[in-house]
Amino acid sequence: MREQSGRSLIEIIGVLAIGAIMISGTYAIYNSTNQKQKRLIAASNLENIATKTKTLLEYSGYQPVSVGFLIEAGALTNDKAPAGGKDWSITSSIDGTEFSINLVNLTYDECAYFTTKKLDWVTHIKVNDYDSGDSSYCLKMGDNKISFFAQ
Repeated sequence: MREQSGRSLIEIIGVLAIGAIMISGTYAIYNSTNQKQKRLIAASNLENIATKTKTLLEYSGYQPVSVGFLIEAGALTNDKAPAGGKDWSITSSIDGTEFSINLVNLTYDECAYFTTKKLDWVTHIKVNDYDSGDSSYCLKMGDNKISFFAQ
């Protein structure tokens, strides 16, 4: 009788299972890193928008500021939201001493991130219209809204 060499079906399935586990772990790490990078970029963009808004408020004689006004003034190149969905806004107080950057359609994770991250330029935060920087007001199901206020 002759000996057969080769792998059994169980060994091949085992090797494939180990490969699948390694690929899924790599994919999870990639997604996590990608999300962190997007959030850091969004935070940086928000700070940049806040700086430009403050500068325009000082030079424009405190007229109302909006996303469209910032684009016309050359402070923004487009109306793309720094985080969340397409709709976002910038509003200023009547006297121009305070303004807010309002983000909508945020996921729970984005909401929790921005409420726990301390942004230097922010004086206070509203989460889903609650005057608090507490992530407990973030909705797990549904869209979240955050307003960052600055002076």
